[in-house]
Amino acid sequence: MAKGYKYFEAVEKHAGKLAILTAIMVSIGGLAEITPLFVEAHRITAAENVKPYDALRLAGKDIYVREGCYVCHTQMIRSLRAETQRYGAYSVSSESVYDRPHQWGSKRTGPDLARLGGKYSDEWQRLHLLDPRSVVPQSNMPGYPWLADEPIDSDDIVARMRGLKRLGDPYTDDDIAAAPAALEGKTAMDALIAYLQGLGLPPQTAEEPT
Repeated sequence: MAKGYKYFEAVEKHAGKLAILTAIMVSIGGLAEITPLFVEAHRITAAENVKPYDALRLAGKDIYVREGCYVCHTQMIRSLRAETQRYGAYSVSSESVYDRPHQWGSKRTGPDLARLGGKYSDEWQRLHLLDPRSVVPQSNMPGYPWLADEPIDSDDIVARMRGLKRLGDPYTDDDIAAAPAALEGKTAMDALIAYLQGLGLPPQTAEEPT
């Protein structure tokens, strides 16, 4: 028997000791892998033309997530020729600094939406959301007609903006105070279209729904 084997034997024959030492080693290994990812994530800053969502687009993003659009659509163009030729420049992390949660994903049931903004008119987007097959006959996407009559809770959006500000999004007090007026008379359909029309576009070129 090897001279040092008695130490291993003491561990191997005692389940409690083995479990504790295994947990310690797994924790050390996990920290060694995870810590650099957290450090790197905090070093990513927003691209020059990327700003926090205004009140209407923030409401639209929440509706996009609520309705499960991310289940079939991604917002991540991979650096593959087939994807960049179809959708445009590949996605980079600095574009999604203000997305919580981000919408990258890997599902390809529907087309990637990372560069969707401005590709179609507001009216096309509205018809597509009401009845997808009216504009894309082969589509298997469900319609969302109820969004056309759903009001937006401005108090909820104001609370969300305040929460995001505490997390580091550079909203000003004026931005938050102006939110109720910006949302007045708008529907969930308006908000979702505004969100879609801003995807992949600099803030100054993204227009409100018409």
